[in-house]
Amino acid sequence: MKREFIPGWILMTVVAAVSLILSNQITAGGKHPLEATALAVVLGVLARNLKLVPAAFHAGIKTFEKFLIWGVILIGATLNFKDFRSQGPQMLTIILGTMLVSYLVIYALGRLFKLPWTLATLLAVGTTICGGSAIAVTAPLIKAKEEETSYAIGTITLWGLAAILLYPKIAQLLGATDIQFGVFAGTAIHSTPQVVGAGFIFSDLAGKTATAIKLVRNCFMAPLAFVIAAWYAKKSLGAGPQSASQTGSRKFNAAKAFPWFLFGYFVMAGLNTAGYFSKIGIDGLTWFGRFLITIAMAGIGLNTVFSAFKKVGLKPLVVGLLGALVVAGVSIALIALIL
Repeated sequence: MKREFIPGWILMTVVAAVSLILSNQITAGGKHPLEATALAVVLGVLARNLKLVPAAFHAGIKTFEKFLIWGVILIGATLNFKDFRSQGPQMLTIILGTMLVSYLVIYALGRLFKLPWTLATLLAVGTTICGGSAIAVTAPLIKAKEEETSYAIGTITLWGLAAILLYPKIAQLLGATDIQFGVFAGTAIHSTPQVVGAGFIFSDLAGKTATAIKLVRNCFMAPLAFVIAAWYAKKSLGAGPQSASQTGSRKFNAAKAFPWFLFGYFVMAGLNTAGYFSKIGIDGLTWFGRFLITIAMAGIGLNTVFSAFKKVGLKPLVVGLLGALVVAGVSIALIALIL
């Protein structure tokens, strides 16, 4: 453990604890409940953009996904595979359908707005598969420029943050069920932290469902990256021998692309399905897992610097917004038709 991470970890934990206390007080006061995960994002955003976070905390808050990973693994203890046995094929169809249609439409939108094909590809991958992680894996495979990678991640981060705060409330107003919103969040929101946060803001069941759906969706990152790498290699070979030789230095790393932590999640789910956890044990693991997720949500907020989005420019942001709406629309249509 690096010492420079400790201040940031403490800050995220404090923000999460304050969010949990405020959420409990609001609920106990008979007011409309406000989820601790949503509060953590909002408080984090306010603290960072009001410049209340000194540089000494920055290294630690950038590692927020460490908390998310362990939180996700622990809440795997709440999943029982038997609950999804009858709807498994339908959910897989929704996942695959949403990814395929959305990827093609978002890439086409990028080209329509005259974005470089590399940036269009990064936006399509980030929106349909796994947010910033997918962009980070794909960028070197297609030799995207550093600024294109930054633009894509910034765009995904901005609209994903909006999704965390807006989608659960809109869905509640529209009367969506826990399962419906869980499947929607798992297929329509970009990155894993954003999906988990939005799901649990809606409800516990929606959060569990969204997490399971998103982790299945994450499994397609490695195959898609392999296809993109092969396509780019063929494209480069067609462009001439110099491009082909350059391509050889950018080999696809399947181990890097695969989200290994999902094994922990599904192992915990398997143990729960087999009856190895007591109710008290599940409750304890769930509470601690939720708290770790709330810490990660605080990290998302604390890492959000609105001034940084000025560098992205209007076109990527518009394509990102349209892409997010396309994914949401496809997901809703498939849920209505299939689920």
